[in-house]
Amino acid sequence: MSTSEPARDYWDFFIAECVRQRAPLYVRLASGVRDDAKLSALAARARPGQPMANLILGAVHLLLLRGLDHGLRAHYRTLNPQDAALATGDPFPLFRDVCLAHEAEIAAIVARRVTNTNEVGRSAYLRAGFLRIAMEAGEPLHVIELGPSAGLNLHWDRYLYRYVRDRAVFTAGASDGQLILETQLVGPHTPPLQPSPRVGLRLGLERDPVDLSDPEARLWLKALVWPDHKDRFLRLERALEAASGHALDIESGDALTLLPDALAKAPHEGALVVTHTMTTYQFSKMEREALNNLLILASVRRPVWRLSMEWGDGVYPLKLTRYLDGATESRILAICDPQGGMMEWRDDKSP
Repeated sequence: MSTSEPARDYWDFFIAECVRQRAPLYVRLASGVRDDAKLSALAARARPGQPMANLILGAVHLLLLRGLDHGLRAHYRTLNPQDAALATGDPFPLFRDVCLAHEAEIAAIVARRVTNTNEVGRSAYLRAGFLRIAMEAGEPLHVIELGPSAGLNLHWDRYLYRYVRDRAVFTAGASDGQLILETQLVGPHTPPLQPSPRVGLRLGLERDPVDLSDPEARLWLKALVWPDHKDRFLRLERALEAASGHALDIESGDALTLLPDALAKAPHEGALVVTHTMTTYQFSKMEREALNNLLILASVRRPVWRLSMEWGDGVYPLKLTRYLDGATESRILAICDPQGGMMEWRDDKSP
């Protein structure tokens, strides 16, 4: 066996996720890396807590996006015209060739980079959650995002949304939004569609913030998109363009260290909201407990709302937790696709 049992379990989980998200290229490449001692060792150079599969796959995608001329390009939907037929045959030998020919460069990327993916499609879920908070706690909302990457989801109220169920289309959000986000609705319930609530504080806490003025940083965000997901890739390009005219306050450092001061600086009027999507899976158990304890402590002074979407029990729930006087109350608002494509709204609680 070319990898240890824990590492093999990790790769098996990642491959299963690729299957679930309809990413056949990464199913094959990840399977090849898992079974290849040299490439699995190259991937294992990732920082502790960082997902090595995303990093080695992203590193090769980055080289190709930079313009590397190699036959592997013909297997990447993101590197070819929308209607072009992709190459047939096994892409893994070509992938392995790139890795070995550029081993030092890929090793440096894997060891230095982090997977600060910024999936703007999640804003369609977050908007519904923010509306629910505003209905119950008032506005303005003071939003603190943990792990915002480039902060694209902090612009959630500046986008136009299309929620689609069969042939019915429900529109919401900014009618003049430069970015249109479309999400399929599953089930009988429709998420809140009211006008966006006012936003007061808009703050991100990020260990590795993305400087959108840096072309290489923007390219790395694009490299983290799975090549089979061309629509996501194009959506990210449009989101980066839309965000270019809006400055954001993103503090650099450890989120748990920064959070107490961030909570304290929020104006007292309005609802205080801490949000995160696909962030705490990189936390240790102790760090997740510390985050919960910080919010419990903060709720002694004022109510705190927590809106999150993280992996749990085989699904990606949009979860809303209210912290009040040291006690917590949680409920599931929706079950979501992690990339923004589908939402089953489950919270039919009256406003």
